[in-house]
Amino acid sequence: GGMSQGPTAAERLNDLPDHSPRVRSAVAELRRRAEAEPGQRWLQPLTDSFLVRFLRARDFNLDLAWRLLKNYQKWRIECPEISADLQPSSVLGLLHAGYHGILRSRDPHGSKVLIYRIGQWDPKLFTAYEVFRVSLITSELIVKEIETQRNGVKAIFDLQGWRFAHAFQISPAVAKKIAAVLTDSFPLKVRGIHLINEPLFFHPVFALIKPFLTEKIKERVYMHGNNYMQSLTEHFPVSILPQEYGGEEVSVEELAKEWTDFIMASADYLQSISLVAQ
Repeated sequence: GGMSQGPTAAERLNDLPDHSPRVRSAVAELRRRAEAEPGQRWLQPLTDSFLVRFLRARDFNLDLAWRLLKNYQKWRIECPEISADLQPSSVLGLLHAGYHGILRSRDPHGSKVLIYRIGQWDPKLFTAYEVFRVSLITSELIVKEIETQRNGVKAIFDLQGWRFAHAFQISPAVAKKIAAVLTDSFPLKVRGIHLINEPLFFHPVFALIKPFLTEKIKERVYMHGNNYMQSLTEHFPVSILPQEYGGEEVSVEELAKEWTDFIMASADYLQSISLVAQ
């Protein structure tokens, strides 16, 4: 029937390259809306490559892409403590501690796979806002990749070493900001959130964030617990997972170092999209 054509039409548009006429006309329409918005000062130049992210993130539904663009802008202005300064120097300590890495290979669905190790975050040295900034920096870098625009991201959060000091950092205000980004404020599709080694007292923190999440995102959160080796490989092939998580790839340390180097090499770009006075 008529219903079944919806997703496939969107997928076809998603598969088209940036320069195809269909994509360009959608981009032009989104730009028209943005330029016609009264009193709006856009933070970034409305280039094709910037605007197309919002269209791919919403499968070329113009109304949804337009709302996402406005939300993205609003979120970045309203959360300066996270998003004003995207220069990596501000979060260098976290990166060098090996808090965050990215798998070398995409998963079979083409999603980029991010790893976060909460135990490497020292809450005495870094606030939740700085921890969050690491995610934003990574998101701004990987959203430039067309494959990632098409197939989104999955995240593995290793909560080994989660302590009350971490929980204490996640106030309701922080929880709300985290949820905003997961739902409708950043042009990346969140395809899965996998928690491993989560202790019992993580559950109340998740309960804080949960009310702000859409049903779709809630369905994509998996809690694997301590005995995660088996269940994690049901979602990710062993060939792409790091050694520590029962995989065949190099260690998380190594992946974190590689990604940190990439972030540092992107410092100029990150400065160009920062909102602080240059």
